Amino acid sequence: MTSDQAVPGGATAADVAEPTAPGTSMTYLGGPPFRRYLVWYTLAFAATTAVWGGVLGVVLPNQVQMIEFGHWFTGADSDVDLTALNDLKAAIDAGTAVATAEQQRLLDLLAGFDAARAQSLALVTSIAMVATMIVQPVVGVLSDRTRSRYGRRAPWMVFGAVVGSGFLVAVRFAPTIAVLALLWACAQAVLNCVAGPLQATVADRVPESKVGTASGIGGLGNFAGGLAGGVGAGVLLSSVGLDVLYLYAALVLVGVAGFVLLLRDRPSTDLVVPAHRWGPFLRGFLVPLRDHDFRWVWLARILLAFGYAASTAFGLFMMQSYITPALSVTQATRLAPLLILVSVPGTIVALLLAGRISDRIGRRKPLVIASSALMAASMLIPLLWPALPALFLQSVVAGVAFGIYLPVDQALFIDVLPDKESAGRDLGIAGLGSNLGQALGPVLAGQIVALTGGYRGVWAIAAVLTAVAALAIFQVRGAR
Repeated sequence: MTSDQAVPGGATAADVAEPTAPGTSMTYLGGPPFRRYLVWYTLAFAATTAVWGGVLGVVLPNQVQMIEFGHWFTGADSDVDLTALNDLKAAIDAGTAVATAEQQRLLDLLAGFDAARAQSLALVTSIAMVATMIVQPVVGVLSDRTRSRYGRRAPWMVFGAVVGSGFLVAVRFAPTIAVLALLWACAQAVLNCVAGPLQATVADRVPESKVGTASGIGGLGNFAGGLAGGVGAGVLLSSVGLDVLYLYAALVLVGVAGFVLLLRDRPSTDLVVPAHRWGPFLRGFLVPLRDHDFRWVWLARILLAFGYAASTAFGLFMMQSYITPALSVTQATRLAPLLILVSVPGTIVALLLAGRISDRIGRRKPLVIASSALMAASMLIPLLWPALPALFLQSVVAGVAFGIYLPVDQALFIDVLPDKESAGRDLGIAGLGSNLGQALGPVLAGQIVALTGGYRGVWAIAAVLTAVAALAIFQVRGAR
């Protein structure tokens, strides 16, 4: 055992079990090595999710808005006050004001600007999500089979951190929507070379009796990182602008460097790798979708993720153009992360209770149906009440619904697995359903804004999609 390199700080031989198969990882049984692993696993996880919380939630919407504003409001119009213009639009819609010819010209520009920024943000985020969906399973397979002196996962994590951070910095200088879409797709896809292999280290290095602990603490890091990233972007963007992207790149580099250097893996140069054929591998993903119950639960997840993503895609824009009174860009940027923050207590309580309740009563379907219906009901709040308090109330209710849905729906997927021996593959398909819904949601929402000239239709379609997700679960026959 080479504990001097991998388990410093007072560790004993009882704290680490050497790999039993050539080229695989050591197992942290407890003591300082396991605690150190939990700390750096959580920090590395939080660093990557801070990017999603800050960049996806705040930075990209602002960057898209700046680019589109420069296209639509030029010359003397470049000084137009969007907040005042949105308030004028609301007054005209309410019948309390009449536009002059000049005001109507500006309102026409505002309508084009609203549609363009919604469609552009949808394009940027959806292309990146599709790229990620392609990269994730491929990197997972390749990292399982990687031979290196640094282990199987570390090379991919370092590649993802270094190259992904480079693309993240490049996003800062994107001059057009097309370039922004390309750079962000590359950044998100490559940064996912960190997330997948990082999560796989739990299976590699943590004994079965401690997997729940490691996953739970890592999940808190995931949650906290996303929140901190969003709030940080909301606070810093007004003072440092898009330079905040340098901070997110640095966070990823530090988090991954700490994990890789302080938790050095065993070499995988002697790893025994069986022959692999891509054809059977890819065809295998279709197997669970042939099962009746799995297919309906999968469809329900797509619909719920579809509706939820459609409703959350344009939070920053809705604060400026949907609610009355309208907020300025600076106000909306600072408040947008708080929409997520207010949902945290309800989400955490629901997460902690829902799984236990479903285990106790021995039923999953009623809770999945109820949470989907509650999510649909939350969409009606801002639909009927277009005001800032309604957005916050909707976020709270949706957070509770999501907290119930996440653990119970995952348990329902496990209940309907067609082949327990292929659980990893089939649960990967379940995760693909979430990603697919999240990719489609912004596209649909962007088209609705472009066609209707407003955001009310987004809430209506989100309510319908999540309600249909509840109805789909009724079709499941082999689970309770």
